[in-house]
Amino acid sequence: MAALTIALLQLLPGEGTEENLALGLAACRRAAELGADIALFPEMWSCGYRIPQSPPELRALAVAADGAFVSAFGRLAGELGMAVAITYLERFGPSARNALALFDRRGRRVLDYAKAHTCDFGEERVLTPGDGFPTAALDTAAGAVQVGAMICYDREFPESARLLMLAGAELILVPNACPMELNRLAQLRARAYENMLALATCNYPAGQPDCNGRSTLFDGVAYAPGEAASRDTCVLEAPGGPGIYLARLDLDALRAYRAAEVHGNAYRRPELYGALCSREVREPFIRPDRRA
Repeated sequence: MAALTIALLQLLPGEGTEENLALGLAACRRAAELGADIALFPEMWSCGYRIPQSPPELRALAVAADGAFVSAFGRLAGELGMAVAITYLERFGPSARNALALFDRRGRRVLDYAKAHTCDFGEERVLTPGDGFPTAALDTAAGAVQVGAMICYDREFPESARLLMLAGAELILVPNACPMELNRLAQLRARAYENMLALATCNYPAGQPDCNGRSTLFDGVAYAPGEAASRDTCVLEAPGGPGIYLARLDLDALRAYRAAEVHGNAYRRPELYGALCSREVREPFIRPDRRA
């Protein structure tokens, strides 16, 4: 069986970037000892999802995409032979971005992503949104896996996961920083089901403001061979407390399912979906803080 072991680093952050660097490197080493193929951090680990509203303070807290903080995880990925998805507040213009960098087990940087759907109704209105949903072939012990990323609020838009599916994603990595309750978990379940792909979500644990753990892996396989009823696609739901939680993804089962079932891109009618690309917003959805 081709299988991936994903370590969800559901951890409390430290007081600053240097402490988060040390905590993060130690967590990756522990994940590798536990047999993980990929280590995934919660959202904006470099700053513990702290977003100053003052531009000078925001610039001071942000780190460079190719700077010491991010690069340290690339070097460690190569040392450990384990892929690492590190999250950080990225120094960017005109303002910082909520970003992820994915390093493969050789320490090569294969994917960069910035959160496209920033929470403009809250603190994230000071951030620069990302501008696309890239995917990459990730080298793992189980072979190459096509991977993409969404960050937290991105999951609330079906288009995010749909675009990643259309780009070939088999696994979506989802760093998170909010309460994972019934309906948000249902969103993840739906994104996995309708696109026939896996979603691994890593949240901050209880103790981090407005967070409650419950990191998950949904494998997207709703129907297993020989079973009359649909199955629970939730492979793991972590408890609320801090920890490194391991989830195992059966790639053979996922690929066989994707090759035979009816969801994903098998029977879509894109010629009917033109309105999805319209920028018009009508009542009751007009919001004064929406970016133009």
